[in-house]
This record gives sequence, structure tokens and C-alpha cells, in this order.
Amino acid sequence: MSTPAIHATGLRKSFRTTDGSSVTAVDDVDLTVQPGEIVAFLGPNGAGKTTTVDMLLGLTSPDAGTIEVYGATPAEAVRLGRVSAVMQTGGLLNDFTVAETVQAIAALHGRPDRVDVVLERARLTGLAGRRVEACSGGEQQRLKFALALVPDPDLVILDEPTTGMDVGARQEFWQAMREDAALGRTIVFATHYLAEADEFAERTVLMNHGRIVHDAATTDVRAAYGGRTVTFRPPADVVGAAGIDPAWLARVRAALAPLGVGDLEVSAASLEAAFLALTAESGTTSNDDALTGAAR
Repeated sequence: MSTPAIHATGLRKSFRTTDGSSVTAVDDVDLTVQPGEIVAFLGPNGAGKTTTVDMLLGLTSPDAGTIEVYGATPAEAVRLGRVSAVMQTGGLLNDFTVAETVQAIAALHGRPDRVDVVLERARLTGLAGRRVEACSGGEQQRLKFALALVPDPDLVILDEPTTGMDVGARQEFWQAMREDAALGRTIVFATHYLAEADEFAERTVLMNHGRIVHDAATTDVRAAYGGRTVTFRPPADVVGAAGIDPAWLARVRAALAPLGVGDLEVSAASLEAAFLALTAESGTTSNDDALTGAAR
């Protein structure tokens, strides 16, 4: 077995609030991610995703438990260029061009050879001479992605990576991610776009109240909750101004096949249904923000 990209056991992290009380953000989390996996982190606000990501990047230390990134501490892995991140927040220098921004970061890493490579990888070659302030939100997000690739990391952690991208740019972005994962790069991303996680993540980790409530292949998470949906088109002669003939619907319950039903479709429950079921079981009372952009 190769060294895991991420190996965490018993992670726990608490914070003091302004009134002096303690809030546990991450509560006894175990997580192992193998090289080349594409893993989605999902959960409502306050579930512990951001704190977990901060610990993976060495930005904060756990109160208890251990965490290794490719066998090293997170801080050491970052120093060695083995892990990079694309964060939702964080500024770019508006007066720089796209190429100048990448060149500056490449110089800091001692990797000027990576400039053209990462511009192409992020589909930014044609925008190299554009000033950052003239780039759209999606283009700036792609620039952040290019910067994360400068050290040629083994692990990329993404926080809401496609915010501001249109549908075409989002598809191109995830195609690039799949290609990188096929070459062995590990992708871990936190997102509120349930449909995006549903489509692109091979594995889904659902967090709630600081704990992992489900961790499995995305297809298994969908299949485990919410059952299945059957959609069909009835024959034209049973559809009137008032809708479908109730007597015919009664017959459908008894026997579908002999009725000439066309366009029969059977689909698994969506990841959104699984998310709602799992977080409801864990006692979540508000997860509206976590459902932003859900398309199914």
C-alpha cells in the first residue's frame, strides 16, 4: 500500500466564544484519503468542514488526535510543495496581469518552468496579458487554481472551487481535475453545489456537528438514502384537460408493462436527498445555505 495522501485519527478542535463558552468544531474525526482520489466534503454551515480543511493545511493545530499528509505534518507537506489550496477568500493583486501573477508565485517557489504549464492547465493562456482587475470572478478563480498548481503538488484542496464560473468553464475545470487525478494527484474539495459533488466526486464525506456522519462512494451514498424515482410518459389517449385518467392510474398500479408505457426512466436518489436524510438524522435544523446551487 502507498502512503495515504491524508491520514487523520481522532481529530478534535474546540474554540472559545465571545461569552467564554467552548464550541467543539471538530469532534473525533477519522479520515484516510488515498492518492488519486477525488473526494467531496459536504455539510451545512458549522458542520466542521472549514476547520478540518484548516488542520489539513497546517493553518490550525488539533487539540487532540494526529494528522499526516503523505506521511509528514501538514506544515511540512506545505513547505515541501506537496499540498496546495484554492481558497474561496484571499485577494489577488489587481494591477498585475495574469501572467505576472503566476510568474511572481513561480519565482517564490523556484519553479519558473511551471508558468506556461499552469497557465495552459487552467485554460488561461489566452488571458495571460489581461490585468487581474479586468478578469471575471470565474477567471480569477481559475487563476487561483493555476497558482495552486505552481509547485506541482500531490494534493490539492479546493474550497468552493467553481464559484463564479459558468457551466462551460465548470465542465472544463472538472475535466482538468479528472485528468490530474488519473495521473495520481489527489483532489479534496468542499462545496455547497450538491449537484457538482454528485457528478464529479468519486467519494463523498458528509459532516455534521463536527462529526463524519457518512463516508462512502458517492453512488453508494445516493443509493443508501431516498429510494428510487420512476418517471414515465402515459399514452396520449388517457391524458385529458383535467390530467391523467384516474382509472388508468389505478391500472398502472396493478400492471405497467401491458399498458404501452413509453420513456420509462428509473433513477437513483440524488445526493441532495441523501444529504437531507443524513443531516436530518443528525439533528440539523438549518441547512439552507448548504443547498445553494443544488440542481437535482
